[in-house]
Amino acid sequence: MNRHDITFDSAGIPLAGHLYLPDAAAGGPRPAIVVGHPGAGVKEQTAGEYARRLAEQGFVTLAFDAAYQGGSGGQPRGLEDPAQRVEDLKAAVSFLTARGEVDAERIGALGVCASGGYVLTAAAGDHRIRAVGTVSAVDIARQFRLGPDGTQDPAVFQAMLDAAAGARTAQARGEEPAVLTLFPDTAEQARTLGGEHGAEGFAYYRTERAAHPRAASFFTWTSIDKMAAFDAFAAVPLIGPRPLLMVAGTRAVTSWMSVDAFQRATGPKELHWIDGASHVDLYDRKSYVDPAVERLALFFTEHLGQAG
Repeated sequence: MNRHDITFDSAGIPLAGHLYLPDAAAGGPRPAIVVGHPGAGVKEQTAGEYARRLAEQGFVTLAFDAAYQGGSGGQPRGLEDPAQRVEDLKAAVSFLTARGEVDAERIGALGVCASGGYVLTAAAGDHRIRAVGTVSAVDIARQFRLGPDGTQDPAVFQAMLDAAAGARTAQARGEEPAVLTLFPDTAEQARTLGGEHGAEGFAYYRTERAAHPRAASFFTWTSIDKMAAFDAFAAVPLIGPRPLLMVAGTRAVTSWMSVDAFQRATGPKELHWIDGASHVDLYDRKSYVDPAVERLALFFTEHLGQAG
């Protein structure tokens, strides 16, 4: 497997990506898969892990950093714009269609965490995406509005919208707007604020386990009001008759979102459970990632054709 640093355009913003090409010679263009990263992630983390593992199965894969984040361009830094994130995925598909190694009629998409929601919206409107997979899928807007487990007090999001409004006003006055810090200073604080899910996120993003200097440590407050009316699952029925595979852990506090999206799908669909896995376990824990990749590889092979 060979990894190549590439760039491509997304609505005028240069995106940084890693293109993974299988080692073995192919008899012709291969099927390909776009892989999107979680909301705070970069291509060097879990998206790259899944891209690499699927390339080892014979697929051409592309993991990339979202606009405004990681190694990609765009200002302001740290903006999480759902509409742009969806456009980024479509732009990644466009990039793959122009590659000689890729069969443009056999392109799929895989989203992890927040990209699991974004990829559903992207696929709904882009028929070039022939098969859709998700891992630990969330609609990031639902997560901020309702909390990871869906039980958050509505007042929490209203307060966040107040902060977003204040940041816009500060910027209009020429002041430096505040930002939304994504992680506290310690694991204990993360657990206090977000329970076990918060502690797991801290352990992945803020320790030697997977910390990366370009991973997002904050979002702009304007990200929040852009999420207020976004619904990653609204267009899921448009994905059919194309197939959908959603992978979720049985211990994932966010799994209710995968169930919600799955119930809306109208085409061939499967909700594949990984026993004992939490949301974050499916980012990098080998005992859980192995069966997830195995099922994804079979799914994409079935619906995109043989990769070898």
